[in-house]
Amino acid sequence: MLINEKLVQKQKQSIDKKNKFKKSNAGKYLAEAISEKVFMISAWVAVVSLILIIGFVFYKGLTPFIAKGYSFISFITGTNWYPTSDVFQILPMIIASLGITLGAVVIGVPIGILAAVFIAEIAPKKVAKVISTAVELLAGIPSVLYGLFGLAIIVPGIKVIFNQPKGQSLLAAILVLAIMMLPTIISVSVTALKAVPNTYKEGSLALGASKTETIFKVVIPAAKSGILTGVILGIGRALGETMAVIMVVGNSAIIPDSIFSSVRPLTTNIALEMGYASGVHQEMLFATGVVLFSFILILNLVINKIANKAGK
Repeated sequence: MLINEKLVQKQKQSIDKKNKFKKSNAGKYLAEAISEKVFMISAWVAVVSLILIIGFVFYKGLTPFIAKGYSFISFITGTNWYPTSDVFQILPMIIASLGITLGAVVIGVPIGILAAVFIAEIAPKKVAKVISTAVELLAGIPSVLYGLFGLAIIVPGIKVIFNQPKGQSLLAAILVLAIMMLPTIISVSVTALKAVPNTYKEGSLALGASKTETIFKVVIPAAKSGILTGVILGIGRALGETMAVIMVVGNSAIIPDSIFSSVRPLTTNIALEMGYASGVHQEMLFATGVVLFSFILILNLVINKIANKAGK
């Protein structure tokens, strides 16, 4: 009898343990299921938000050309912007945006990549830490402060150095945006360079290559995909920046004839006039946003394709 009672007790204990195990596992499964739902909802919120933004901007921006008889070709190839006379043509702004972005890339990208190489491969750890901290702080500065810096330092400097009557110009915007691109390019490039396996460097050095040759012929090509990602993000910031550009560019809707010309990029045009625009004028500003979005999309597709080829 005693033996039977002990067996019964053991069976009860094992059943209790199994029930507790099932209950604890049920709680874990429930938590995992809820977590999956939360993650899925978050992802869909991002996707739906993007679709809504794009849909709204394209709906508002394409309405004048579909329903009101305006010519899209004239809109992007004409040179006159007179909202009071219902004349909306943005070629000067397209040229200004492309010129500013190209100039900022020419100046900012080489400096950013070389700075990243110095931080990741050359500088002592203490020096690299100081510079990395400075780059992070540079990334956290609001764009309006970059604009104030450009207005107080770069614009007067252009007037004095180049003997110009007005310092607010295409060149001023290029210099400001080149500085603003640096934190993004440097941070992403440093991460890409540090991700290159040490075996690549050791193998190159073992074959007799110098440290400089190893960096430029082995490390940078191996990190090319990540570096191009940093360049894409930097270009996106340059093409989409508004506040800093407004303060230093001059905001004249004319085709520039030199780097000292006062110009008006696409983003600046939208920011300056959207506050009081209405009717067709407002819709044409949305159309300007459509053109800007298209440029950024095409640019990202092209550079992503280059990055993918580089990665392969």
